[in-house]
Amino acid sequence: MTPVAFPELVEGRRDRFEQGRWAIEEGTSLRGGASCNLTERVLRIPSGVDSASRTVRAHELMHIRVSPFLARHVPDDADISPRALECAEEFRVNLLLGRLGFDVSTLRDGSEKPGGRRLVEARQWGEAVCFLLAVLGTGGETEYLRGIAAGDAMWSKALRAIKKRVLSMVEGLDVAQIADTRLNGDDVPEGFAAVTLPIARLLSRSMGAAVPHDAVTLRIFGRSLETSSRRAPSGVFAELHFDQGMTYVDRRRRGAHRRSHPATSGTAMRYPSRLLLDPMQRAFAGRASSQGGVVVIDQSGSMDVSATSLEDLLRSAPDALIVGYSHRPGDSGGTPNIWVLAANGRVAERPHIGNVGNGVDGPALSWALRQARPSEPVVWVTDGQVTDSHDHPCHNLSLECARLVTRHRIRLVRSVDEVEGALRRRPSSRASFGRVGRLLAVVT
Repeated sequence: MTPVAFPELVEGRRDRFEQGRWAIEEGTSLRGGASCNLTERVLRIPSGVDSASRTVRAHELMHIRVSPFLARHVPDDADISPRALECAEEFRVNLLLGRLGFDVSTLRDGSEKPGGRRLVEARQWGEAVCFLLAVLGTGGETEYLRGIAAGDAMWSKALRAIKKRVLSMVEGLDVAQIADTRLNGDDVPEGFAAVTLPIARLLSRSMGAAVPHDAVTLRIFGRSLETSSRRAPSGVFAELHFDQGMTYVDRRRRGAHRRSHPATSGTAMRYPSRLLLDPMQRAFAGRASSQGGVVVIDQSGSMDVSATSLEDLLRSAPDALIVGYSHRPGDSGGTPNIWVLAANGRVAERPHIGNVGNGVDGPALSWALRQARPSEPVVWVTDGQVTDSHDHPCHNLSLECARLVTRHRIRLVRSVDEVEGALRRRPSSRASFGRVGRLLAVVT
């Protein structure tokens, strides 16, 4: 006898979900072969009579019973990856099934072990972290971790640390708390807020961390999983996200700024009268030396740029392109971490305030170098301390910045007040600029 599913009979929600007519589609018990669309009321499930098909049907019906059905019931949190959220909710559903007595050991299809090994080979650490939660507590967990260990034993140890932490987060909760669909003050279901969100936040932090490579880094990674702990090092810079919402005002120049001068050769004869009047016959237009340059300001920590200091700098270098940068540690949601303070005769109405961390030193310098015209000076306002996207010091990233400084002759200063002098002449000493300064002596 073919099983028949009636999702319309699933009741007990307390989040104003309205039942209605459902469309049932044929699915399979293989991973990804079943699904539940609460918004459109479409259920895809296997119709087999075997234990695996029965458990998969129960899994999808549990989604109908406890998972959020509106986007506004899921908070827009920049610190949570959508993939981490998806897998954390899969874990909550499987956790409920196991607590209710379903045989979750049947939730496997044989792809777990080779899949784990392929993730290591492809160095897809983020997906390895998330998929752990999709199989945690099911029949696929052991084989998945064996596949991971076959590819890299340290990956397996790090994932087991995540597993231990996740299980400790839910061990004191009963079924009623885990499945609670009452909406809290933020319009988020209680069970989702108590289980799925904190686990998804933990996964997102772990996804951005560098994979431990020895016992020391494994201990650091393990400590980062604890509540209110500092994120583990990422070992990479964050991506640049420009602030597109800043407003600019035209800056009034004091006196005319001459952009060309007479020259003996060129492509435009702008001063033909000089052929007769000038002994050197400088009738062509030559480009005047720019009263500017490119200034890159590290605005991490307490380093702020006031409107007054910006105006003072532009008075001496009216054509300067000035950019500031600072990354919010661990941010993966696109919070602006670089902004143009002045360019093309315009200046920011309100200078941007930093985001505590560095995080994008290398990408910010590389972008600034691409904007500089030939022979135009590039000045970096910095203390020489370079950090990764989680705001941890990193030797390799410091070395990368030191090489940029050496290769492109970037001029280092410690404050905005020193920029004017650096634009006119190259500073004599760079030894006092932290890690970057020390590495300048060894890079070529």
